[in-house]
Amino acid sequence: MKQQKYIIENQESFELKDIFECGQCFRWNENEDGTYTGVINKGVLNVEKQGKKVIFTSVLDGDIEEIVRFYFDLDRNYEEIKAQLSNIDKYLKTSVEYGKGIRILNQDLWETIISFIISANNNIPRIKGIIERISEKYGTEIEWNGKKYYTFPTPEQLSQATVEDLRALGTGFRDIRIYETTRKVLRGEVDLNEIAKKDTLTARDELLTLSGVGPKVADCILLFSTLKRFDVFPIDVWVRRVMNELYIKNDDENKVSKKEIMKIAEQKFGAIQGLAQQYLFYWKREA
Repeated sequence: MKQQKYIIENQESFELKDIFECGQCFRWNENEDGTYTGVINKGVLNVEKQGKKVIFTSVLDGDIEEIVRFYFDLDRNYEEIKAQLSNIDKYLKTSVEYGKGIRILNQDLWETIISFIISANNNIPRIKGIIERISEKYGTEIEWNGKKYYTFPTPEQLSQATVEDLRALGTGFRDIRIYETTRKVLRGEVDLNEIAKKDTLTARDELLTLSGVGPKVADCILLFSTLKRFDVFPIDVWVRRVMNELYIKNDDENKVSKKEIMKIAEQKFGAIQGLAQQYLFYWKREA
């Protein structure tokens, strides 16, 4: 693979921190110079922002422009989406202004499945550490600019790991879940290529058959992977908190049901509720 560069000018709705720190991805890290480097598409990509100019430098398996435009969802009009959400109410307007540079990434489906199984009852530094150790142990090494990186292992590569191997990498109770899901995918019991062709509810039901995938993890996979379904609303502690504070106003947020939250999300945000969730989540957690 050779080094490639791609530059986009006058790009609205693209802020590095908003994209990489909003909880949707785990293979991106900030460098001392403020750029971010991540491992995608069997290669390594560095992203730099200078004013309204975004500079991508990489060693990738394929054409950098094609990969970057798809991965960062660059052909979608986020300015239009933000305007639509901002008109819903003052809370959405505030959250959109706060996270104005968010873009929902098209991440590899297999990697997203395992990453969000690991995310269950976990925090981001630990999630990133586990994924990095799994990649280093079972992925493919890439050397770039004097540093070693590791691709996320394919199902075939990850199948080399026993439950004990996975536990030794710090996966905790998720070890058996990763092990079982890897084998289920390898046996073709869940066809990742076919899921993309199905409607959201059917795709969700199929994801729920995977070990370690509950409703919240399934919704994250649907939203943050190449499945790219905006009509889901992942609910975690932050989302429950913000939805209760803004719309439900129950004195005890723990008594707020997911069903109640989903009903409000459907009524208020409709087909782009997944995007509304991401702006609200990022605003509440960061601000």
